[in-house]
Amino acid sequence: MLAKLRRVILPAKPSAVVIIGALLIGIALGALAGQQSPGAAQAAVGYIKPIGNLWLAGLQMTIIPLLVALLITGINAASSAARSGAVATRAVVTFVALLAASATFAALVMPPILDAFPIPDAAVTAFRAAAGDIGDVPPVPTFGEFVATLLPSNVVAAAGDDAILKLVAFTTIFAFAITRLPDETRAPLTHFFRSLGEAMLVVINWILALAPIGVFALGYAVAVETGLAALGGLAHYVAAVSSIGTMLLVVAYGFAIAVARLRPAVYARAVLAPQAVAISTQSSLASLPAMLKASGAVGVAAERADVILPIAVALFRFTGPAMNLAVALYVAHIFGLDPDPATLAVGVGVATMTSLASVSLPGTISFITAISPIAAAMGVPIAPLAILVAVEQLPDIFRTLGNVTMDVAVTAAIDKSVPHEGKAP
Repeated sequence: MLAKLRRVILPAKPSAVVIIGALLIGIALGALAGQQSPGAAQAAVGYIKPIGNLWLAGLQMTIIPLLVALLITGINAASSAARSGAVATRAVVTFVALLAASATFAALVMPPILDAFPIPDAAVTAFRAAAGDIGDVPPVPTFGEFVATLLPSNVVAAAGDDAILKLVAFTTIFAFAITRLPDETRAPLTHFFRSLGEAMLVVINWILALAPIGVFALGYAVAVETGLAALGGLAHYVAAVSSIGTMLLVVAYGFAIAVARLRPAVYARAVLAPQAVAISTQSSLASLPAMLKASGAVGVAAERADVILPIAVALFRFTGPAMNLAVALYVAHIFGLDPDPATLAVGVGVATMTSLASVSLPGTISFITAISPIAAAMGVPIAPLAILVAVEQLPDIFRTLGNVTMDVAVTAAIDKSVPHEGKAP
């Protein structure tokens, strides 16, 4: 199904080179026009920036229906997998625990990174200019207020008000309720939400086909006001978020050695092939055949790998919670927000759930829809994501590299943790 979905929605998406090129051209032309003819450049912004804002609104309009659809289908897929046997059950439980650990890692590590290597002031100005007039950032609720308002009294109103956290809470409860229904009742619901999610992904791909126009317009508008400062900000962003992915890659190697008890040299050689595919495609799905071979090379029985790895590709994106939360924290830093422990806990929870409900497609497709719920739940503006998505191709390499490396490690760990038939535990 995922392979078919990729064929349906991916061909129309412009390449990352085209999107980044459009952004750079927009920034260069905006900086040049702002320097040579400020009056005319500002007048042009009045016509060009609304085009970028319209493109951003197009991305935002898909967030709620896609989030609901993917969360329901993701939880039901996990439930179905867990019912299929001891190996699948252990895999799902392990995946959820590691996703939560991934998000917690970012909550602990990303703020010190930004404190040690702060965003340049000129870049902050540029990013804020890209966000436009976002109004007053709402205050973060106290813990008591958070608990009291966690569930929506009116789920339709919550969706209309973009109350993402309330919507996630309701959808999670609803999704688990669906898992308790008999098969003949559950199947139509899961089919409906699966179709809804696929339709939204098609819409997103259409919108991303216009990404060069959107990011050009936003880049031009920002550069007219701030010059070339946006380039420094983008470079800083790529380095900061990619550093989280690099650390998680090291964690994956450590997990393979300490938990899966694999020999370092054997494991390192085995994962080279899936890592090469991951770098070239930014797709865990495309790396699946190579991961199956790598699992065999480290001693995992084929019948076990054939169960665990497809579930991992569908449900487990180890770097997703950490890097998605890292982006939200980066944007919070831009606006001078300092999330307290309760807010970070909210971000960890939403990042874990949305990663479980995400889809194994290149990050430029899932970037807005994966990170917006986290940012919204934490009270962080999402407008800067429209600029950051243009350079997502670079951090996405580290995302996929860490994912496939951990997939092989965790497959070996699960294989050793569940006794084979006829063998003592």
